[in-house]
Amino acid sequence: MHIFVIEDEPLIRRELKILLENALYQVTAPDTFDSVTRQALDARPDLVLLDINLPGLSGFEICTQLRQQMEVPVIFLTSRDNSADELNGLLLGGDDYISKPYHAPVLLARIAAVLKRAGNARPGETSLFTKGGVTLDIAKCRLLYREQSAELTKSEMKILHRLFREPGAFVSRMDLIEYLWESRIFIDDNTLSVHVTKLREKLRSIGVQDFIVTRRGMGYRI
Repeated sequence: MHIFVIEDEPLIRRELKILLENALYQVTAPDTFDSVTRQALDARPDLVLLDINLPGLSGFEICTQLRQQMEVPVIFLTSRDNSADELNGLLLGGDDYISKPYHAPVLLARIAAVLKRAGNARPGETSLFTKGGVTLDIAKCRLLYREQSAELTKSEMKILHRLFREPGAFVSRMDLIEYLWESRIFIDDNTLSVHVTKLREKLRSIGVQDFIVTRRGMGYRI
């Protein structure tokens, strides 16, 4: 597994690189930051370990840029330990938020947990789900219909994954929100509505109409 470390303090960067390599991870830890988002995108890592206080763009801005172009897990590792920063990092798409100074065994355990959650599927479970000619490809975070495809965000993929697991059955809004929270995707009722609206737009863009059904008081189904 490949971890991309974005940390501007040389001593901490070197310490992290040694720690992760000793844990048998492949590690990339650049020491320049003027194009670090592009470096991360080109590296295609399995996880990004991201500081917030950086020269140039902040870690929050880098996370936003990464989220716009790829679905790599992001863990914030920072000396900023207030709850507002932690909430902001998670709302921007961070998968975890760890404050410095960190404890090496705890950091490694939380990295392993995020990588496990980001896996394509549980053992024995397919990464492809199909209903009505529409295919959800979890491995590529993509919707497919005939010759058309649409890229999904992590939140959108998780919502559809939950619905595809129970085709024909209504899944309540609260069940969906709790499922997303279990995956460390923090949304509220209004945000869920926004995600479902965007999913319907993406479905229409590939020629699929009325795929997600809403019933008041019961939730959604496909």
